[in-house]
Amino acid sequence: MKTTITRILLAASLAMPVAASAAAFVPPVPEIAGKAFYLVDFNSGQVLAAQDPDARVEPASLTKLMTAYLTFKAIKEKRLSLDQMLTVSSRGWKTDGSRMFLDPKVPVKVDDLIKGMIVQSGNDACVTLAEAIAGSEDVFAQVMTQQAQKLGMKNTQFRNATGLPHADHYTTVHDLAILSAALIRDFPEFYPTYSIKSFTYNKITQPNRNLLLYRDPNVDGMKTGYTDTAGYNMITSSHRDGRRVISVVVGTASPEARAVESAKLLNYGLQFFDTPKLYSAAKPVSEVPVYKGAAKAVPVGFSQDVYATVAKGQAAQLKADLSTMQPLIAPIKAGQTVGKLVVSLDGKPLLERPVVALQAVEEGGFFSRLWDSIKLMLGWK
Repeated sequence: MKTTITRILLAASLAMPVAASAAAFVPPVPEIAGKAFYLVDFNSGQVLAAQDPDARVEPASLTKLMTAYLTFKAIKEKRLSLDQMLTVSSRGWKTDGSRMFLDPKVPVKVDDLIKGMIVQSGNDACVTLAEAIAGSEDVFAQVMTQQAQKLGMKNTQFRNATGLPHADHYTTVHDLAILSAALIRDFPEFYPTYSIKSFTYNKITQPNRNLLLYRDPNVDGMKTGYTDTAGYNMITSSHRDGRRVISVVVGTASPEARAVESAKLLNYGLQFFDTPKLYSAAKPVSEVPVYKGAAKAVPVGFSQDVYATVAKGQAAQLKADLSTMQPLIAPIKAGQTVGKLVVSLDGKPLLERPVVALQAVEEGGFFSRLWDSIKLMLGWK
């Protein structure tokens, strides 16, 4: 099977004069006082800056992003509800570290537990949710690791729902960025909880430890973490002018340091780059010939919006090549991969995305299939 390569047009909004070369200047990544860091554009998935992205690190309370992910998943699948009342176990009540001060004698709503987990970083809330979802925290940790693998977090293993230190509880800043993006993408209805600045439970008000929520109006999440061995960690998400970037910084020296270093990365990503939308999901970008089908061609495009991140002023220099598999023989399912898109800048590949059939094409009639078989045998088009 051969491939056919076609140059296709980018979105009309990119048809702009090429900016002066000075506009495309990108300074070096700022120095970050931490053990490791990662900066990614949410829409394009492109990495803008990284240091030791795959080095094993202790996540501390950043672990709670996965606890939240599985909680949101359980709610979406109707295995848990926001109004459901849960009883706090002895283990949950006695859990070390930060807490929302649950009372084992007083049932608590899942909605309050979520806020306690996210805003107050309550370990008691995490254990209570884990036990409700999986029966025990130990089993829940196994589910956490399985979910990590499904998301593509290749260097992560969980041993608890809280992030308390354990020799076999580890991740990487790369994997944490994957998890953060997945949480925002898969559960947008729950994401606003990460911007809540304080929460009161049991007559005790605790502030969100993400200092950038108070300093930068563009920051709307996500999570802080700390242990003596991990240092001060923070995952932050910021949006501006239709863009969103996610930073992960671990191993800093103080709460102030993790905020300052995270702000450096976020501002770098938002100030010096653009992320134009190249194609919209489910919109045809080309037609591909089909053999032995009820239709002679099938419209092709993308299952998700396609974005590219480039230095400011470089969007008009992007070029896109669509390669499709030939011959394409019916039946074809809607959503079936039939090729790939490669977007390049200055002759160098920048990103690659699968191209899918936007409609199904059933098999044609007997004589239509016979005729197409003859054409294929003789090499006719």
